[in-house]
Amino acid sequence: MAKRIVIALGGNALGNNLAEQMIAVKHTAKAIADLVEEGYEIILSHGNGPQVGMINLAMGEVHKSNPDTCVIPMSVCVAMSQGYIGYDLQNAVREELLNRGIQKSVVTLITQVEVDEKDPAFLHPTKPIGRFMTKEEADLLVKKGYSVMEDVGRGYRRVIASPKPIRIVEIETVKALADAGQVVIASGGGGIPVVAHGNHLSGVGAVIDKDFASCEMAKAVHADCLIILTAVEKVAVNFGKSNEKWLDTLSVAEAEKYIAENQFAPGSMLPKVEAATNFARSKEGRYTLITLLEKAKAGIRGETGTRIKL
Repeated sequence: MAKRIVIALGGNALGNNLAEQMIAVKHTAKAIADLVEEGYEIILSHGNGPQVGMINLAMGEVHKSNPDTCVIPMSVCVAMSQGYIGYDLQNAVREELLNRGIQKSVVTLITQVEVDEKDPAFLHPTKPIGRFMTKEEADLLVKKGYSVMEDVGRGYRRVIASPKPIRIVEIETVKALADAGQVVIASGGGGIPVVAHGNHLSGVGAVIDKDFASCEMAKAVHADCLIILTAVEKVAVNFGKSNEKWLDTLSVAEAEKYIAENQFAPGSMLPKVEAATNFARSKEGRYTLITLLEKAKAGIRGETGTRIKL
């Protein structure tokens, strides 16, 4: 039976705005508490797409209305999102645990994740962030060195790079907290992207895929299982077609074959399966479960979800 589990919470576990988040985290907390009650050690990570976009938009509007204010870097926006998502999430999990008579601390760790400044992703920004703009506004951003893409019929948006994670900077702290029996929330939003120059860490204008970051964290903390939560109960091939097939188990080799066949949508299921396969491949006995939040406990028992292993 798996003992230490890293759980990557998807957007459906957090909502799309502050009001939705307050409701969603209570639902999320119940599923997390179920696993703690079963005796599992839990480390959580989460996405931040809507939240970091909201923060970036707000900071952009402040600068737009008052040009004397400084432009807030994306790395700082990610840090802000980690703080306020963690604040809601840790309080909801703490309350749910206490309501069940479980005396266990829950802590959010502001987490930096190192990336390679030579990662090819920096040459091809693809991740849209912030508000929609007019062409005139977009042209001004381009003159300032930003990358912009058009969403036909809706306007223009800034796009940033999504490099692969190399290491979790605060991983020893994550391990120490988990070893002390605490529920840890770390690498939120994929982590604050930084590059290393000697001992100095510099934030960069990028976002890191939270599933890839969760995979690296799960390997580093010696987790038995990585759970990647998504909006469907299982992974499917030929999705949406007449020959659609839902998968209960996948070997690493089978997953890699399906990836090569372009069975999974980029920006949706593809990074989840890639991260899942990476973790399962890292050590004999480890496995990744892809499923719905409310099905996580049943998935660990082998009753549902898609399990990927060597």
